[in-house]
Amino acid sequence: MRALLLLPLVCLLACRSSSSGGANDAELMAQVREKLAARDAKLQAYQLEGTQTEGDTASAGFTFAYRAPQKMRGTVSAPQARQVWWDGKHLYEQVEATKQFTTFTSQVSAEKLSAFLTEIFTPFVPDGFRAPLLLRSAKAKRTTGLPQAKEAVELSMGLEGEAGGGVEVTYVLRWPTLDFLAKRTRAPDGTRAEVRMEEEHCEASLGLCVPRKLTRWVGDAKQGETVLSKVDLKGSLPNDAFTPATPDGYSVQTRTLVDSEAQESGPKTPSGG
Repeated sequence: MRALLLLPLVCLLACRSSSSGGANDAELMAQVREKLAARDAKLQAYQLEGTQTEGDTASAGFTFAYRAPQKMRGTVSAPQARQVWWDGKHLYEQVEATKQFTTFTSQVSAEKLSAFLTEIFTPFVPDGFRAPLLLRSAKAKRTTGLPQAKEAVELSMGLEGEAGGGVEVTYVLRWPTLDFLAKRTRAPDGTRAEVRMEEEHCEASLGLCVPRKLTRWVGDAKQGETVLSKVDLKGSLPNDAFTPATPDGYSVQTRTLVDSEAQESGPKTPSGG
Protein backbone atom coordinates (compact mmCIF):
# COMPACT_ATOMS: atom_id res chain seq x y z
CA MET A 1 0.00 0.00 0.00
CA ARG A 2 2.70 2.46 0.94
CA ALA A 3 3.64 3.43 -2.63
CA LEU A 4 0.21 4.28 -4.01
CA LEU A 5 0.96 7.97 -3.63
CA LEU A 6 4.39 7.74 -5.18
CA LEU A 7 4.01 5.81 -8.43
CA PRO A 8 1.25 5.30 -11.00
CA LEU A 9 -0.40 1.90 -11.29
CA VAL A 10 0.51 0.73 -14.80
CA CYS A 11 2.00 -2.97 -15.11
CA LEU A 12 5.73 -5.23 0.76
CA LEU A 13 7.37 -2.95 23.22
CA ALA A 14 9.43 -4.82 24.73
CA CYS A 15 7.76 -8.00 25.82
CA ARG A 16 8.40 -11.20 27.65
CA SER A 17 9.05 -14.16 25.39
CA SER A 18 8.97 -17.90 25.89
CA SER A 19 10.05 -20.68 23.57
CA SER A 20 10.74 -24.24 24.62
CA GLY A 21 12.48 -25.12 21.34
CA GLY A 22 12.72 -28.35 19.42
CA ALA A 23 9.52 -30.29 18.86
CA ASN A 24 7.43 -27.63 20.61
CA ASP A 25 8.61 -25.02 18.09
CA ALA A 26 7.61 -27.26 15.19
CA GLU A 27 4.23 -27.93 16.80
CA LEU A 28 3.59 -24.21 17.27
CA MET A 29 4.57 -23.49 13.66
CA ALA A 30 2.16 -26.19 12.47
CA GLN A 31 -0.63 -24.64 14.55
CA VAL A 32 0.14 -21.19 13.13
CA ARG A 33 -0.07 -22.42 9.53
CA GLU A 34 -3.33 -24.24 10.23
CA LYS A 35 -4.90 -21.23 11.93
CA LEU A 36 -3.78 -18.84 9.19
CA ALA A 37 -5.38 -21.07 6.55
CA ALA A 38 -8.62 -21.20 8.58
CA ARG A 39 -8.57 -17.43 8.99
CA ASP A 40 -8.13 -16.89 5.24
CA ALA A 41 -11.05 -19.24 4.58
CA LYS A 42 -13.33 -16.95 6.62
CA LEU A 43 -12.53 -13.92 4.45
CA GLN A 44 -14.39 -15.01 1.32
CA ALA A 45 -15.36 -11.51 0.22
CA TYR A 46 -14.61 -8.03 1.47
CA GLN A 47 -14.55 -4.38 0.44
CA LEU A 48 -12.28 -1.62 1.69
CA GLU A 49 -12.16 2.15 1.27
CA GLY A 50 -9.56 4.43 2.73
CA THR A 51 -6.75 6.94 2.37
CA GLN A 52 -3.01 6.66 2.46
CA THR A 53 -0.55 9.35 3.45
CA GLU A 54 3.21 9.31 2.91
CA GLY A 55 5.27 11.90 4.76
CA ASP A 56 4.09 15.41 3.95
CA THR A 57 2.35 14.44 0.71
CA ALA A 58 -1.40 14.75 0.27
CA SER A 59 -3.60 11.78 1.03
CA ALA A 60 -4.62 9.49 -1.80
CA GLY A 61 -7.91 7.66 -1.75
CA PHE A 62 -8.14 3.99 -2.68
CA THR A 63 -10.64 1.14 -2.75
CA PHE A 64 -10.25 -2.61 -2.97
CA ALA A 65 -12.75 -5.46 -3.41
CA TYR A 66 -12.03 -9.19 -3.22
CA ARG A 67 -14.03 -12.36 -3.74
CA ALA A 68 -12.58 -15.83 -3.34
CA PRO A 69 -10.90 -17.56 -4.93
CA GLN A 70 -9.17 -14.82 -6.92
CA LYS A 71 -11.35 -11.95 -8.12
CA MET A 72 -10.04 -8.48 -7.35
CA ARG A 73 -10.69 -4.83 -8.10
CA GLY A 74 -8.59 -1.85 -7.01
CA THR A 75 -8.81 1.90 -7.57
CA VAL A 76 -6.48 4.74 -6.61
CA SER A 77 -7.03 8.49 -6.93
CA ALA A 78 -3.44 9.80 -7.01
CA PRO A 79 -1.12 10.67 -8.57
CA GLN A 80 -3.37 9.57 -11.47
CA ALA A 81 -6.84 8.06 -11.13
CA ARG A 82 -6.66 4.41 -12.17
CA GLN A 83 -8.65 1.22 -11.84
CA VAL A 84 -7.53 -2.36 -12.27
CA TRP A 85 -9.57 -5.59 -12.25
CA TRP A 86 -8.89 -9.33 -12.40
CA ASP A 87 -11.93 -11.49 -13.14
CA GLY A 88 -10.15 -14.85 -13.02
CA LYS A 89 -9.25 -14.84 -16.72
CA HIS A 90 -8.43 -11.30 -17.81
CA LEU A 91 -6.71 -8.28 -16.33
CA TYR A 92 -8.21 -4.86 -17.07
CA GLU A 93 -6.80 -1.38 -16.55
CA GLN A 94 -8.52 1.99 -16.93
CA VAL A 95 -6.48 5.21 -16.83
CA GLU A 96 -8.58 8.35 -16.58
CA ALA A 97 -5.90 10.91 -17.50
CA THR A 98 -5.17 9.28 -20.88
CA LYS A 99 -8.68 7.88 -21.41
CA GLN A 100 -7.10 4.47 -22.01
CA PHE A 101 -8.82 1.13 -21.36
CA THR A 102 -6.72 -2.02 -21.78
CA THR A 103 -7.63 -5.69 -21.61
CA PHE A 104 -4.73 -8.06 -20.93
CA THR A 105 -4.97 -11.70 -21.94
CA SER A 106 -2.41 -14.13 -20.56
CA GLN A 107 -0.02 -16.65 -22.02
CA VAL A 108 1.98 -16.66 -18.79
CA SER A 109 2.62 -19.85 -16.83
CA ALA A 110 0.32 -20.34 -13.85
CA GLU A 111 3.14 -19.81 -11.36
CA LYS A 112 4.35 -16.58 -12.95
CA LEU A 113 0.80 -15.31 -13.41
CA SER A 114 0.08 -15.83 -9.71
CA ALA A 115 3.26 -13.94 -8.77
CA PHE A 116 2.44 -11.16 -11.23
CA LEU A 117 -1.09 -10.69 -9.89
CA THR A 118 0.29 -10.62 -6.37
CA GLU A 119 2.62 -7.80 -7.39
CA ILE A 120 -0.27 -5.89 -8.98
CA PHE A 121 -2.81 -6.17 -6.16
CA THR A 122 -0.83 -6.52 -2.93
CA PRO A 123 -0.33 -2.72 -2.66
CA PHE A 124 -4.11 -2.32 -2.37
CA VAL A 125 -4.40 -4.74 0.57
CA PRO A 126 -3.24 -3.46 3.98
CA ASP A 127 -1.36 -5.81 6.27
CA GLY A 128 -3.73 -7.98 8.27
CA PHE A 129 -6.22 -8.87 5.53
CA ARG A 130 -4.23 -11.72 4.04
CA ALA A 131 -2.07 -14.29 5.72
CA PRO A 132 1.65 -13.46 5.55
CA LEU A 133 3.68 -15.60 3.20
CA LEU A 134 5.74 -17.81 5.51
CA LEU A 135 8.97 -19.27 4.22
CA ARG A 136 10.16 -22.71 5.31
CA SER A 137 12.74 -20.99 7.47
CA ALA A 138 10.06 -19.15 9.49
CA LYS A 139 10.25 -19.62 13.23
CA ALA A 140 7.47 -19.04 15.75
CA LYS A 141 7.55 -18.13 19.42
CA ARG A 142 4.86 -17.12 21.89
CA THR A 143 5.03 -13.71 23.58
CA THR A 144 3.13 -11.93 26.35
CA GLY A 145 2.93 -8.43 27.73
CA LEU A 146 1.77 -6.58 24.62
CA PRO A 147 -0.77 -3.77 25.13
CA GLN A 148 -2.92 -5.03 22.22
CA ALA A 149 -3.07 -8.68 23.29
CA LYS A 150 -2.64 -10.84 26.36
CA GLU A 151 -0.90 -13.41 24.18
CA ALA A 152 0.70 -13.16 20.78
CA VAL A 153 2.99 -15.08 18.46
CA GLU A 154 6.05 -13.74 16.65
CA LEU A 155 6.85 -15.21 13.23
CA SER A 156 10.40 -14.44 12.15
CA MET A 157 12.28 -15.26 8.94
CA GLY A 158 15.08 -14.03 6.74
CA LEU A 159 14.09 -13.10 3.19
CA GLU A 160 15.81 -15.44 0.75
CA GLY A 161 17.80 -14.85 -2.41
CA GLU A 162 19.42 -11.76 -3.85
CA ALA A 163 16.13 -9.86 -3.82
CA GLY A 164 15.80 -10.46 -0.07
CA GLY A 165 18.99 -8.54 0.61
CA GLY A 166 19.48 -10.17 4.01
CA VAL A 167 16.41 -8.47 5.46
CA GLU A 168 14.81 -10.11 8.51
CA VAL A 169 11.02 -9.88 8.86
CA THR A 170 8.97 -10.47 12.00
CA TYR A 171 5.17 -10.57 12.12
CA VAL A 172 3.44 -10.11 15.47
CA LEU A 173 -0.04 -11.67 15.57
CA ARG A 174 -2.61 -11.98 18.36
CA TRP A 175 -2.99 -15.52 19.68
CA PRO A 176 -4.99 -17.61 18.85
CA THR A 177 -6.98 -15.56 16.28
CA LEU A 178 -3.77 -14.36 14.54
CA ASP A 179 -5.03 -10.78 14.15
CA PHE A 180 -2.29 -8.50 12.81
CA LEU A 181 -0.49 -6.37 15.41
CA ALA A 182 2.80 -5.41 13.76
CA LYS A 183 5.34 -6.20 11.06
CA ARG A 184 8.99 -5.40 11.77
CA THR A 185 11.92 -5.48 9.38
CA ARG A 186 15.63 -5.22 10.04
CA ALA A 187 18.16 -4.61 7.27
CA PRO A 188 21.77 -5.84 7.41
CA ASP A 189 22.94 -2.27 8.09
CA GLY A 190 20.77 -2.21 11.22
CA THR A 191 17.94 -0.06 9.81
CA ARG A 192 14.67 -1.00 11.45
CA ALA A 193 11.18 -0.37 10.10
CA GLU A 194 7.75 -1.26 11.44
CA VAL A 195 4.09 -1.28 10.44
CA ARG A 196 1.88 -0.90 13.53
CA MET A 197 -1.79 -1.59 14.02
CA GLU A 198 -3.22 1.49 15.78
CA GLU A 199 -6.97 0.82 15.46
CA GLU A 200 -8.92 -2.25 14.38
CA HIS A 201 -12.29 -3.45 13.17
CA CYS A 202 -13.60 -6.62 14.80
CA GLU A 203 -16.21 -8.95 13.30
CA ALA A 204 -17.74 -11.08 16.04
CA SER A 205 -19.51 -13.43 13.61
CA LEU A 206 -16.16 -14.30 12.00
CA GLY A 207 -14.19 -14.35 15.23
CA LEU A 208 -11.41 -12.07 13.97
CA CYS A 209 -10.19 -8.49 13.77
CA VAL A 210 -8.50 -6.55 10.96
CA PRO A 211 -6.65 -3.22 11.02
CA ARG A 212 -8.57 0.00 10.50
CA LYS A 213 -5.54 2.25 10.97
CA LEU A 214 -1.89 1.37 10.29
CA THR A 215 1.16 3.57 10.78
CA ARG A 216 4.58 3.08 9.19
CA TRP A 217 7.86 3.88 10.93
CA VAL A 218 11.57 3.87 10.19
CA GLY A 219 13.38 3.94 13.48
CA ASP A 220 11.51 6.46 15.64
CA ALA A 221 10.29 8.53 12.69
CA LYS A 222 6.76 8.13 11.42
CA GLN A 223 6.70 7.79 7.62
CA GLY A 224 3.00 7.51 6.83
CA GLU A 225 -0.32 5.92 7.61
CA THR A 226 -3.25 4.07 6.07
CA VAL A 227 -6.73 4.76 7.43
CA LEU A 228 -9.76 2.74 6.33
CA SER A 229 -13.10 4.54 6.33
CA LYS A 230 -14.99 1.41 5.23
CA VAL A 231 -14.40 -2.23 6.14
CA ASP A 232 -17.03 -4.71 4.95
CA LEU A 233 -16.03 -8.33 5.57
CA LYS A 234 -19.36 -10.01 4.85
CA GLY A 235 -20.91 -8.35 1.81
CA SER A 236 -21.51 -10.47 -1.29
CA LEU A 237 -19.99 -9.40 -4.60
CA PRO A 238 -21.39 -10.48 -8.00
CA ASN A 239 -19.19 -11.68 -10.87
CA ASP A 240 -19.81 -8.54 -12.92
CA ALA A 241 -18.20 -6.47 -10.17
CA PHE A 242 -14.87 -7.73 -11.51
CA THR A 243 -15.51 -7.57 -15.28
CA PRO A 244 -15.83 -3.91 -16.30
CA ALA A 245 -17.78 -2.60 -19.26
CA THR A 246 -15.79 -0.66 -21.83
CA PRO A 247 -16.23 3.02 -20.89
CA ASP A 248 -17.51 5.52 -23.44
CA GLY A 249 -14.97 7.89 -24.90
CA TYR A 250 -11.92 5.75 -24.05
CA SER A 251 -9.26 4.39 -26.39
CA VAL A 252 -9.46 0.60 -26.24
CA GLN A 253 -6.67 -1.90 -26.75
CA THR A 254 -5.92 -5.57 -26.06
CA ARG A 255 -2.48 -6.79 -25.07
CA THR A 256 -1.02 -10.20 -24.24
CA LEU A 257 1.14 -11.09 -21.26
CA VAL A 258 3.95 -13.55 -22.02
CA ASP A 259 6.59 -14.99 -19.69
CA SER A 260 9.48 -12.89 -20.94
CA GLU A 261 7.51 -9.66 -21.13
CA ALA A 262 5.06 -9.75 -18.22
CA GLN A 263 6.59 -6.81 -16.39
CA GLU A 264 7.07 -4.80 -19.59
CA SER A 265 3.72 -5.58 -21.18
CA GLY A 266 1.43 -5.62 -18.15
CA PRO A 267 0.47 -2.96 -15.66
CA LYS A 268 3.40 -2.11 -13.42
CA THR A 269 2.59 -2.20 -9.75
CA PRO A 270 3.63 0.38 -7.17
CA SER A 271 6.54 -0.94 -5.13
CA GLY A 272 6.21 -1.56 -1.41
CA GLY A 273 3.33 -3.26 0.40
